[in-house]
Amino acid sequence: MKKDKLMRKNSFIKGALLVTLGIIITKILGILYVIPFHALIGEKGGALYGYAYTIYVFFISLSTAGIPLAISKLVSEYNTMGNYDAKDRVFYLGKKIALIFGIICFIFLNIFASFFAKIILGDLSGGNTISDVTLVIRIISTAILIVPVISIYRGYYQGHKFMEPYSLSQVIEQLFRVLVIIVGSFLALKVFKLSLTTAVGVAVFGATIGALVAYIYLVTKMINNKSKFKGTSPKIKIPVSDRELVRKIFYYAIPLILIDISKSIYSFIDTFSVVNGLVNYANYTVSEAETIMSMLSTWATKFNMIISSIATGIVVSLVPNLTQSIVNKNNQDINSKVNQAIGICLYLTIPMVFGISFLSRPLWTLFYGYSDVGPSLLAYFIFTGLASSLFTVIITIIHLFKDNKILVFSLFSGVIIKLLFNVPLISSFYRRGFSAYYGVISATIFAYLVSIVISLVYLNKKSKINFEGLLSNFFDILCGSILMLFVLFIFKFLIPLNIDSRLLNLLIVIIYSIIGAIVYFFSTYKFKTVDKLFGKDFINKIIKR
Repeated sequence: MKKDKLMRKNSFIKGALLVTLGIIITKILGILYVIPFHALIGEKGGALYGYAYTIYVFFISLSTAGIPLAISKLVSEYNTMGNYDAKDRVFYLGKKIALIFGIICFIFLNIFASFFAKIILGDLSGGNTISDVTLVIRIISTAILIVPVISIYRGYYQGHKFMEPYSLSQVIEQLFRVLVIIVGSFLALKVFKLSLTTAVGVAVFGATIGALVAYIYLVTKMINNKSKFKGTSPKIKIPVSDRELVRKIFYYAIPLILIDISKSIYSFIDTFSVVNGLVNYANYTVSEAETIMSMLSTWATKFNMIISSIATGIVVSLVPNLTQSIVNKNNQDINSKVNQAIGICLYLTIPMVFGISFLSRPLWTLFYGYSDVGPSLLAYFIFTGLASSLFTVIITIIHLFKDNKILVFSLFSGVIIKLLFNVPLISSFYRRGFSAYYGVISATIFAYLVSIVISLVYLNKKSKINFEGLLSNFFDILCGSILMLFVLFIFKFLIPLNIDSRLLNLLIVIIYSIIGAIVYFFSTYKFKTVDKLFGKDFINKIIKR
């Protein structure tokens, strides 16, 4: 019975919520560990960790992004058609491709680690050194040998709509990663009295340990449930060569790789321009600039992970479901799922972003202690999470319609905007008396919005997607979120937010979150927004449970 419960096929909404829940748990673990981790390594260690992790995420995008979703899409296609031989060969070929890419990226990173370190730091001194950055980049590169392969396993599960193992593997990976980060860095600094660089090196190695444990879980799960992957459609034999399958994998994967790379490039641009930009155009010291950089790349980003997990959960469930509708040429179902995916993304992310922005001071104090800069940076930075999440869902839909020209144009436009505006906006905000780092955040939001608008216009004009119902839902979601903020603002006169105690801030965050969630849910429930997005029967089942 336990195996059956963990290997059930899921509908779009149930699958999306299930994966989202798993990813949110993963991201919560990713947020909670920063409290002790920040206390252990401080801002300098945080900047060093951020340098390595930004480089790592970019190369993970090169070696994995796109291929798992391509595997999912092809598995779903061939499973729907009944071509099970092609479906299984897609999986095995995908593993080989991912392993090759992982090895190439691992070797490349190890050879050019010092080169990247020199680009990041330039001739600046007074903070982390080039040798420090080089070491942590080389350590974290070991994870690239494993992560690409486990992503293929997840894509195979996803293509069969088995979302429970997909979600649980991510929780397992994050749990062991966090354990290594906390325990390892504590032992390095407090027990063995090793250097800060060594402690950060141990922390980034947690990515490798977490990936290895997740890989063992996914392989074991597959071995024990072989019968579950057999299709139910009539079996057909349409010969498809390995060469054709590899061509299809890359045909589907390359646009998805570009999607992930474009988001990584935003962080990449920040990594190579923010410290120098703040020092040269806003009169920050190197130490102050690295503090801001650590907040942007490491500490504030942890809150964005919660927001982005919603988009990831929706996309994971959307790919096989929308692919099936496209294969069956069910235009009504296609229109419904596109609107539903975007609507659910907005419904879940907008109130969370508004709430985190409103609670930025108690949240920052709770996780990182008192800061003059942190709360104001987080209050604005969290909106990049909203823009990124919406971008992820919409651009993935564009990909599923196989119009790679508009996809590349949309991505390229956003990257160009970010590249052109990052440093000028740092200077512009500083000269007008605002915090210079607002320029960095504004450039990111503006870049995402450009890509989103281009994609929505295409979906409406070329793919005939009707967004009238979505606009109505968006208005209701916005009204519910504003009503939530209004109630929280009134409540602020009873329980103030400017308290330094971490324990009291934990209580404040819990109380405000519960009140905000209740106000938002019941207001949108009365607007019938919940019924329109999730379906009345589904909501009734949730309420009964």
